[in-house]
Amino acid sequence: MPDKKVLIIAEAGVNHNGSMALAKRLIDEAVEAGVDIVKFQTFVAEQLMSGLAKQAEYQTRNTGTQETQLQMIKKLELSFADFDELKAYCEQKGIVFMSTPFDLLSIDYLAGLNMPYMKIPSGEITNLPYLRKIGALKTKVIMSTGMADMEEIKASMKVLTDAGTQKDDIILLHCNTEYPTPMEDVNLRAMLTMRDEFKVEVGYSDHTEGLEVPVAAVALGATVIEKHFTLDKNMEGPDHKASMNPSDLKEMVRLIRNIEHALGSGIKQPSPSEKKNINVARKSLHLSTSVKAGHILAADDLVAKRPGDGISPMLLDQVIGKKVKADLPAEYKLTNKDLDIKL
Repeated sequence: MPDKKVLIIAEAGVNHNGSMALAKRLIDEAVEAGVDIVKFQTFVAEQLMSGLAKQAEYQTRNTGTQETQLQMIKKLELSFADFDELKAYCEQKGIVFMSTPFDLLSIDYLAGLNMPYMKIPSGEITNLPYLRKIGALKTKVIMSTGMADMEEIKASMKVLTDAGTQKDDIILLHCNTEYPTPMEDVNLRAMLTMRDEFKVEVGYSDHTEGLEVPVAAVALGATVIEKHFTLDKNMEGPDHKASMNPSDLKEMVRLIRNIEHALGSGIKQPSPSEKKNINVARKSLHLSTSVKAGHILAADDLVAKRPGDGISPMLLDQVIGKKVKADLPAEYKLTNKDLDIKL
């Protein structure tokens, strides 16, 4: 196992559709799936957007309406008191609560909830006052980087660190802000580019359909995986169609944990499970013909055959020219005791 488990964040987001009952059911499903954290989104709608902001193309496609973003998001808004209740419910169920703030008031509120990380969503990576406020908290930060280039990421990290956050406390998530993300736009190697350039931990926030990309991200070295999930992909709302259902969430967790085991220590040596097969699969030097005592072994007298518990074929050159001590039959497996010198 690696020294550190991959942190798996189940992104409930706004898939509760403004219902506390649905929000608690999402928490229950996250617990059942075995994730580490269940995360929501906290916002004061009027602080988040103006009344003129239009829906994104995917939002219009998924909601089937022409309403403004504000009209859409108001239906998905929960109060700070609601989040107090959800955090308490998470504690009762034994899962870590997190929520992403989308405005300054929500940062102030969430800062008092003792979350393990403050999460910066992709859309706020160019929001200077937002970044300064997060940075001044001097807490651990996970920042998604959808839509950003390297210079924008560098600038946002400088704001955070100048405000007081330690660079080592920042985890960058590679992300593509299209729902669902086309496979040709995933560009998973960019995660490694960020790791190598900024010398911080990296992870992946996934919006693709299916499970293969987050699993591949773990194999590449992601330390955090975040993915949206929902109770029903056919529910009304902007994010349901690009989210996993509960059974897929559970399967993703299983696959990621298996990959963690499979990655191992990186030391190339026989594993405990395969050691018993070494002698079965490898070969040792056998006689290709019968020989008499005192015979000097030549290359034609020797053949490599299973099992491998005799003299290794890698010692062939050292065996050639050695004298055998006794009469030996064809296919005899040579050992040190059969030769006039110990190898």
